[in-house]
Amino acid sequence: MNSKYPKDSRTTLTDLVLPSETNPLNNLFGGELLARMDRAASIAARRHSRRIVVTASVNHVAFNKAIPLGSVVTVEAVVSRAFKSSMEIFIDVWVEDRESGLRSKANEAIYTFVAVDETGAPVPVPPLEPETDLEKERYAAALRRKQLSLVLAGKMQPNEASELKALFTK
Repeated sequence: MNSKYPKDSRTTLTDLVLPSETNPLNNLFGGELLARMDRAASIAARRHSRRIVVTASVNHVAFNKAIPLGSVVTVEAVVSRAFKSSMEIFIDVWVEDRESGLRSKANEAIYTFVAVDETGAPVPVPPLEPETDLEKERYAAALRRKQLSLVLAGKMQPNEASELKALFTK
């Protein structure tokens, strides 16, 4: 199976925050943002794997900045690491200032998707070859996050988490 690059999966969704999508403070509902991120991540995972994909986990979400009614919101998703059948998707959320047009980072998230066949059984995905410094940083960190998740779930012994141990033995 040939390697793919993060740019092959890059997905950008841009939309407006409408009144029906806001809370009593007139900011975008967190759940609405999660759904937008899930859709963008799903497309990125499918572009990488060219298979049916399902959300396996939402590993990290940071609601750093409220997104007000009427804002233009851009969700950017890209595969940051491919494992056997799973893919980590890194998501950046940007909000555009209504007056200046300047974009600022509002939120970020990390989702995990699994490629499956028509019966729902996991299938292999292509390896990922990061190119930029940011892609390489996210690629390396993805393995540490996966090992931490496996240790916390009791699916890996702490002494087997080589990438995590390396953080503490330098």
